[in-house]
Formats: sequence, structure tokens, C-alpha cells
Amino acid sequence: MNKQELFGNIKQKKSFLCVGLDSDIKKIPQHLLSDEDPLFSFNKAIIDATAPYCVAYKPNLAFYESEGVKGMLSFEKTVTYLRENYPNQFIIADAKRGDIGNTSEMYARFFFDHAKVNAVTVAPYMGEDSVKPFLLYSGWVILLALTSNKGSHDFQLVEDKDGERLFEKVLKKSQEWATDEQMMYVVGATQGKMFLDIRKYAPNHFLLVPGVGAQGGSLKEVAEYGMNDQCGLLVNSSRAIIYADSSTNFAATAAKEAKLVQEEMAIYLQEKGII
Repeated sequence: MNKQELFGNIKQKKSFLCVGLDSDIKKIPQHLLSDEDPLFSFNKAIIDATAPYCVAYKPNLAFYESEGVKGMLSFEKTVTYLRENYPNQFIIADAKRGDIGNTSEMYARFFFDHAKVNAVTVAPYMGEDSVKPFLLYSGWVILLALTSNKGSHDFQLVEDKDGERLFEKVLKKSQEWATDEQMMYVVGATQGKMFLDIRKYAPNHFLLVPGVGAQGGSLKEVAEYGMNDQCGLLVNSSRAIIYADSSTNFAATAAKEAKLVQEEMAIYLQEKGII
């Protein structure tokens, strides 16, 4: 899926919501545990319920890897289900990979050739040769830039002698490797006005924005400071949607929560003149 197709889906659905599939076997509704594949059953129900209100899904690999082979099969079945039944959904493998070139090549081969996702999150710490193998495919690289966790201040905001912060170096240097047609950036929703600094260096890129909902990020602030004339945002919500209800009615409740977020997003898109 290219940038214009993603933007088209945002306009059509009046939404830039990404639903995070952080599916934890210890948190999903108990009645699903008797199913042959509880994680997939949970994901399928969530997807069917929320698909009208979002443009992307983001399975977090840690939640599947923690269950070993069974978990990875659940991940692959989830991606296949999305591709076959909701082909216009943008699928992000939240894996935060990044290693020496030949290792990154294997990661890229799995996600783009085997799993066939649209995008994968990548850590930039090891530099160009750890990122380039992902860029050899037609999918998207979503590079970590300024994250929402407390520890982000340990490195990402450190300034050099000229006052340039590390996340700014990442934004500037990485744009030598790929354009805004193949690279996005992760920017945490809790960063508030820092989105203005991000947009100084990456005015046209899409930003994947986790941290809205359970982590306390403000959707209003993200839209106010981070939206560009093509929206340029994929705002992720995981726990606040998928774990809103643990009863047999969990999917319907997830749909209601997703719809509320979509309706708020539609307001911001209208205010920006995008829809």
C-alpha cells in the first residue's frame, strides 16, 4: 500500500485510527481459552468489530513470541485473515527490529516475503546498514524517533555540543536513506508540543503515534501539533479498545470504543479541511 492509498483510506473512513493487537493470553476473555487458537479467536473478533472505524492494525510481536510456536502461528493467521478479508487495512508488524545487515535481511525477509505485512517498526541505533535491508522491499519502514516511554529521555533527548538532540539526528540522517513514500516515524502521543519539532524535520512523513488511551496521550494534542495536509498520522490505541470489556460482549464494546475515537478523529480531519 502506497502513501496515496493510505491517505485515501483515511479520507474514506474519516479515521486515522490504528488498532493495536497487543493480545495477551492472560488478558483475553476467559471464555475464549477453550478455543483451538484463543489468540486468533480474540483477534478475529476484534478485527471484525473494529474494521469499519480504523485504517490499520498493529500486532505487537512480543505478545505472540511469548507463546512460542503457537503464538507465532496466531500472528501469521491474524495477518492472513486481514489480507484476505480486509485488504485495505494497513498491517504493521510492531517488532522493533534492527541488527547488522545480514541479520536485518533475514528479519525483512520474514516480515515482507513470508508474513506479507505492509510495514515493520525498526530501531535505528545501529545505523544505515541495519535499516537498509528493510528498504529493499516494497513495504514501509517505521523508524523509532521519539517514543512515549519515560526512558526515552535517557538517549533520545540528549543534546550534542551544538544543541541538536539525538532524535533530530535520527530524523535528518534517515531521510538520506528513504523518502516519505517508504519511511514513517514512531512518535509517542505523550510528546505533546514536541510534534512541532518533529514536523520541522519531517513535514511530509506519516507518523505512527502510540500512547493514546491507556498511556494517557491526548488525541487532540496529537492532531493539533502533528497533523499535516495529508493527515500524516496513524494513531494507535491498544488496551483502551481491545480490553475495554472482558465479557462475552467484548467485541461489541471494542467496536463502541473504536467508533468513539473515529468520531473524534473525523472532527480533527474536518477542522484541517482534509474531509
